[in-house]
Amino acid sequence: MIKKAVIPAAGYGTRFLPITKSQPKEMIPIVDTPVIQYVVEEAVASGITDILMIIGKGKRAIEEHFDRSPILEETLLEKGNFDMLEKIRKISDLANIHFVWQKEMNGLGDAIRLARYHVNNEPFAILLGDTLVKSEGKPVTRQLIDVYEQYGSSVVALEKVKPEMIHRYGVIDGTPVDAQVLKATDWIEKPNPSEAPSNLAIASRYIFTPEIFDYLEHILPGKNNEIQLTDAMRLMVKKYPMYGLIFNGKRFDIGNKLGFLKTNILYGLQDEEIRDDLREWLIAFTAGLK
Repeated sequence: MIKKAVIPAAGYGTRFLPITKSQPKEMIPIVDTPVIQYVVEEAVASGITDILMIIGKGKRAIEEHFDRSPILEETLLEKGNFDMLEKIRKISDLANIHFVWQKEMNGLGDAIRLARYHVNNEPFAILLGDTLVKSEGKPVTRQLIDVYEQYGSSVVALEKVKPEMIHRYGVIDGTPVDAQVLKATDWIEKPNPSEAPSNLAIASRYIFTPEIFDYLEHILPGKNNEIQLTDAMRLMVKKYPMYGLIFNGKRFDIGNKLGFLKTNILYGLQDEEIRDDLREWLIAFTAGLK
């Protein structure tokens, strides 16, 4: 059973400057909750109890968010705001959360290899800390765990993307083993559309067996002179079976301003406190658009 997860959250967030000059991109809110809290909640809902976050300079707010805040709790208690007090306390009780620092931004692969000794030779999940992946039934990470338990091998979440967008992603080259699972033969990082082996992109969620660390330790810097996780996967798949799952759910692109605004609206329409007023305003506002 997979009980450990790694959440990389060390990137600079340059696409969201100037807010990310002093605020981690993972702490940008969707409605009233930081993105990274949704990610942690997905891991916990998937049965994971032990989480390691990889953070970097300027990310102290992430640590503070998941720690207790005695002064705030005391203030809420004095004001009789018990509902919010319970909500705040639950954040620090979600899971056993640990932190390690990535001292230099050397890519996702470099961040993941910092987790080697925490993982302690066990299979583990990776959830990117700045990406939301939502499903109506099982959490996406739980779907991956189910595939891992069936095949006993590493598995990556996949989503179909438009051909003109494929150059932004790592993609799978593989053969179907059932309606939603492919067995990988290769992984290609950000291919040209004409050279892409498929339109199935890696979607920010992974389950790896611990052998991935052996390959991360030996690969050379790749694109952008960084240690690329996909490069390690390309080597690993030559020796160990790896799979891709076309998951049930939707990935929310919050890495750009338009995607961020859309996601806030969609999540706002599911928030019991504001959804009716938001829907009413949207209907009235959009009626006046040409």
